[in-house]
Amino acid sequence: MLLGWQRLTPSTKDSALALVLTALAFVPTVSTIGPQLGDLPRRPVDALAFVLVIAQAAPLAIRRRMPAGCLAVIGTAFALHQSFGYPDTIAGIGLYLALFAVGAHQVGYRRVIAAMATAGYSGLAITLHLLGSPSQLQVFVVFYLSLVVMWMAGTAMRRWRAEEAENRRLSVEVATAGERARIARDLHDVVTHHVTAMVVQADAAQFLLDGAPEEVGRGLDAISVTGRRALTDLRHLLDVLEATGDSARADRSPTLGRVGDLVEQARLSGQPVELTRRGDQREHAVDVELAAYRVVQEALTNALKHAAGHLTRVEIDDHDDRIEIEVTTDGISAGTPAIGSGGRGLSGLRERVRMLDGELVAGARPEGGFRVHALIPSRRQA
Repeated sequence: MLLGWQRLTPSTKDSALALVLTALAFVPTVSTIGPQLGDLPRRPVDALAFVLVIAQAAPLAIRRRMPAGCLAVIGTAFALHQSFGYPDTIAGIGLYLALFAVGAHQVGYRRVIAAMATAGYSGLAITLHLLGSPSQLQVFVVFYLSLVVMWMAGTAMRRWRAEEAENRRLSVEVATAGERARIARDLHDVVTHHVTAMVVQADAAQFLLDGAPEEVGRGLDAISVTGRRALTDLRHLLDVLEATGDSARADRSPTLGRVGDLVEQARLSGQPVELTRRGDQREHAVDVELAAYRVVQEALTNALKHAAGHLTRVEIDDHDDRIEIEVTTDGISAGTPAIGSGGRGLSGLRERVRMLDGELVAGARPEGGFRVHALIPSRRQA
């Protein structure tokens, strides 16, 4: 039943509230439970009394769409009901609900409405006093303060909703910025790795044109294979961006099981690579596997860029609580980035690993060469 109520439109909810309050005003056991102000001598209920009772409850059906109009009708009906000395009615609660609605939903002219409402209440208090009301000044002041409390409660609700909307907007902006950064990192990792391999292979084929023309065909075949892999990875990345849900991403994201493809591609580009894997090679969460894959990919890309032809060692240790990856390359040229000043790829990797509560260190080795070391906390695949 609660779920069904939540699915109703605001207009339907307001109409239901107005209908219930109107109906309660004619139930004998609860009809006389309501606010009273003037304490004038009671007069018999007549047709006008019925009209005023309905006028204090029915306008709640438009309390969100026309809060000021709702308050005007209910306030006038309440004032006439008190001035004529009709018996108390639970429909008088409509005045409090109308004030709350103005505080929560009225967009403009709030100060004008507040001033007019105060003036109207002052006129009612004076009228009741002239009609012989025994109520003292403090009674009118306390009743007025209770009305102010309802207005302020609605205003507080309005501000809370505005803050919630702003927080949701900021959350969307942060999520969008994070998603853009993730897309940029993935595009960099995929494109840079494959294009670097193709450039290295093309340079090698050009070098072999005169010395070993029979090897040129192999080099061109390697370029073709690398290009196809690049297109495949880009299609997979686009599929991930278009898909919804973790299952779609899990089906398409690279995993540690594909590290061997990276190593084979580097070898086709002329880079000697040794791959060592230790541990039981269990399955991990998608983001953990993808981060580990990107670490190896970026390290091999940098090796192709800055240490072509030099031995590169890839070691992956699958511990119970973490994945440890170390990629070392011998004899890096002078064009290698300095320690801690890695390009977009290394900085993106550090951010990716850091978001998983991991750590990545990249820098020159004392004995020469370059080292990339990553520790990624392990989470079992659900």
